[in-house]
Amino acid sequence: QVQLVESGGGLVQPGGSLRLSCATSGSIFNIYTVGWFRQPPGKQRELVATISGFGSIAYTNYADSVKGRFTISRDNAKNTVNLEMSSLKPEDTAVYYCSGKSRQGQYDYWGQGTQVTVSS
Repeated sequence: QVQLVESGGGLVQPGGSLRLSCATSGSIFNIYTVGWFRQPPGKQRELVATISGFGSIAYTNYADSVKGRFTISRDNAKNTVNLEMSSLKPEDTAVYYCSGKSRQGQYDYWGQGTQVTVSS
């Protein structure tokens, strides 16, 4: 089993920054990709950013809506995946989830989510 726990959400003003963390534990040796998703109020869940690879290899991808503002990274020593968010906009308001999958698998492992609210 794989456990994922998000932290770092909160209330921030437009233009501000937040750092989300996803702590992973359990049978994580097979997790090839970790993605950050978000679900705005009344909308469908969307993929925000992914990081793939093992060890020192890290391929990243971003949704167009967050490119240049969000950065995904991985701390192998702490088994965490972070999402640095800057220049936040009200439309970034959502519950943010991290999820993991094996190389050929689906996103089967999910955290409980953390709320991010961007408002003045």
